Amino acid sequence: MDAFYASVELLRRPELRGRPVAIGGHGDPNSRGVVTTATYEARAFGIRSGMALRRAAELCPQCVFLPVDFPEYRLWSRRFKAAIAEVTSRIEDRGIDEVYIDFSDLIGVRIDGGLAIARDVQRRVFAATGLTCSIGVAPNKLLAKIASELDKPNGITVLDELDLQDRIWPLPAKRINGIGPKADARLEELGIRTIGELAAAPRDFLVARFGRSYGAWLHEAAHGRDDRELVLESEPRSMSRETTFERDLHPERDFQALAAVLATLCRQVAADLRRRGYAGRSVGVKARYDDFRIVTRELTLPEPVGDERAIRRAAFECLKRVPPVRRLRLLGVRVGNLSAQAR
Repeated sequence: MDAFYASVELLRRPELRGRPVAIGGHGDPNSRGVVTTATYEARAFGIRSGMALRRAAELCPQCVFLPVDFPEYRLWSRRFKAAIAEVTSRIEDRGIDEVYIDFSDLIGVRIDGGLAIARDVQRRVFAATGLTCSIGVAPNKLLAKIASELDKPNGITVLDELDLQDRIWPLPAKRINGIGPKADARLEELGIRTIGELAAAPRDFLVARFGRSYGAWLHEAAHGRDDRELVLESEPRSMSRETTFERDLHPERDFQALAAVLATLCRQVAADLRRRGYAGRSVGVKARYDDFRIVTRELTLPEPVGDERAIRRAAFECLKRVPPVRRLRLLGVRVGNLSAQAR
């Protein structure tokens, strides 16, 4: 989906169309939150996901900031996925704003490489929601993911193996889903900046520097090879909630304020688990210091828990193990090792 959260907000605030809009936190650019997504008009000013709201306001003083409204986004997420399900049931859910779709068994896919089907999906999504999406059609998930980002917004890109050299290899290596900032920086140190340069690197060279598994994967990915099947039924591995503080809090001197925040996060996670019918065997706490270093602490429990009291008890045990060496700017709670519970 194209700038999904921002696009949903524009449905109920059409007067903001054409203006730079950023979604994040409580919608206050003076707060400690970060940008979740932004309209393309805001992106033209350099505003990006994960950027501090204050920095975004500096880049674009005229930007309109709105709070995150996850219940509303989940509603529209279900609607666009239902529209796609009218075309095929072979859908891998990749989160609130993205799916993989298997076109291979649909009539006509061999005629134009799936272009007509992709246009049909776009039309159905727009008719059901008023929202636009960008689609990449390719032989595998890796190339489809890259292709879906080549012609945003509201674009369709069809790729096959013959397009690799001209369309994929000139792109930055980090455009491959799975090459994060650290790996990209390491590749740049080695003089590898594009996917084509990565493809030209010998497999043994990559394995020696990135390890057997990741090095081999880098070599395969650069050549557009990916044999992953669609995951048609997936279970969540964890559920979490986190918040960034308006002011940094010290683990000892501001313990009461931290405790109140932690209790609220535990209550929210418990509600998420209850709504979806899950419990978890592990409870963890994530803390980010004022120097942006992150520390996590986790507790494995003898049996799955989903109620607020049990989660809170375990989370506070984890919080006690967070070294009180600096003030904290963020706190989060995570329940993992999930299993479905009988209703």
